[in-house]
Amino acid sequence: MDRMLYLAMTGAKHEAWQQATTANNLANVNTNAFKADLAAFRALPVIGDGAPTRTYVVDNTIGFDASQGPLQHTGNPSDFALGSPGYFAVQGADGQEAYTRDGGYTLDANGLMRTRTGLTIMGDGGPITVPTGTQVQLGQDGSVMAIPLTGANRAPQLVGQIKMVNPGPKDLYKGEDGLFHVNGGGTLPANADVKLVPETLESSNVNSVEALVQMISHGRQYELNIKMMQTSQQNDQQAAQLLSMG
Repeated sequence: MDRMLYLAMTGAKHEAWQQATTANNLANVNTNAFKADLAAFRALPVIGDGAPTRTYVVDNTIGFDASQGPLQHTGNPSDFALGSPGYFAVQGADGQEAYTRDGGYTLDANGLMRTRTGLTIMGDGGPITVPTGTQVQLGQDGSVMAIPLTGANRAPQLVGQIKMVNPGPKDLYKGEDGLFHVNGGGTLPANADVKLVPETLESSNVNSVEALVQMISHGRQYELNIKMMQTSQQNDQQAAQLLSMG
């Protein structure tokens, strides 16, 4: 069978994958602090006799768009976002430190600060616990102040500081849990340059219009590769008929 079939097959396969990636991005256009997934491919020439013009599509890089999404002021004291590049630390489901930009917190029955998805928010010294009967006030440096609601002394008390980090462009990868993890394992040091913005949430960085255009483009490219596969099959059948006539 002509090698054209395999060339078109690899093209169709990766266009379908790219379309699935774009569809997932579109599905998360309203997810707070969602970072768009990226998938890139490259052409790989085939080395060998009789195939100098054959080029296959192979995976190149898989990553995410780390750019900041729009910030929306909510006025809710339990909301927060990061106003600069960086992430804050949480304890993942596996017990290891992971990172996110999806701000906002709740307090459980023991006063432990958690994200709205239930993950423990990590401070520089571990989990942050807020005493009962107090109101939380967040600072731009990530400081967590507890203000007593009753009593003569209502001075704010520092109970912890949210750990914020600023990794390099290749330090993190995006896990299937939606969190960001350190390549090779381990943790990142706190960075004082990362700033917190209280009463604010970060929106998804997915451009819905651009993603829709990409979906249309991927669909057309997929159809083109399928037609090439069908043409290759027809050529093979016609060649077989000619040989049988001889």
